[in-house]
Amino acid sequence: MLHEHHHTHEHPGQDRAFAIGIALNLAFVAIESVFGVLSHSMALLADAGHNLSDVLALALAWSASLLGRRRPSQRFTYGLRSSSILAALFNAMLLMLVVGGIAVEAVQRLMNPVPVATMTVIWVALCGIMVNTATALLFLRGREHDLNLQGAFLHMAADAGVSLGVVLAGVGMLYGGGLWLDPAMSLVIAAVIVGSTWGLLRDSLNLSLHAVPPGIDAAQIRAYLSALEGVADIHDLHIWGMSTTETALTAHLVMPERRPDDRFITQVAHELRQRYGIGHSTIQVETGDGSHPCALAPDHVV
Repeated sequence: MLHEHHHTHEHPGQDRAFAIGIALNLAFVAIESVFGVLSHSMALLADAGHNLSDVLALALAWSASLLGRRRPSQRFTYGLRSSSILAALFNAMLLMLVVGGIAVEAVQRLMNPVPVATMTVIWVALCGIMVNTATALLFLRGREHDLNLQGAFLHMAADAGVSLGVVLAGVGMLYGGGLWLDPAMSLVIAAVIVGSTWGLLRDSLNLSLHAVPPGIDAAQIRAYLSALEGVADIHDLHIWGMSTTETALTAHLVMPERRPDDRFITQVAHELRQRYGIGHSTIQVETGDGSHPCALAPDHVV
């Protein structure tokens, strides 16, 4: 049984991106909260709550990124790579909790409207557009390969859109719109959060249950392994995410007519990495002569 592994290296600027993003958003949360209270704007307070959850999300994602770089130990033989999956899952659940609070308060404000300092709302929200856009751009690179970076980018991009919605609500109230526009925009904010978070929640939950990572076709990989010269059967095929950036695979290949050497295993591992993005593969070769049947066949046995 042989295996090959390949680690995805963190982008050198990732730590700096997290630090800058957290600092910018934490400062803006403080500003937005103060002016939200002073202006009696539920939309501003809702956005401040969302941004505060994003600060925590960024902090958790950064912590998971740092933990994922720790070397394996006797207790944690894979290291702590899976912490990035747990962080993504926790962040998604936290955002859904924030949505509930925003929606409840917004409904109460719809039934009992409160006067809002419209110009304050507009100017603070404009600042929010700049802060959130700048933060989103920090995570623009690398988001395709890391669920945590993708989550950070989507949150910040959605926040920029939310802040734009708050500006529009403020302009609407300034030019004769009713007070209902502010809590109504809060409900829109809640819907945006759900929309931007649902994919993150789904993918992180699936990864925590060792599902095949998004973008990887298990049937296609099975077909590739089955088509290898000398392979008569394949079983115990498992594909799962070791972290939000690394994928692992194990498989038993039954090869009765061929005794492959290390070069064959190395080539298979190379193809799995280059074609399918699987950096940690373990291949076991069996003769299938029936004298010592594999305890992990057929596929429904785990």
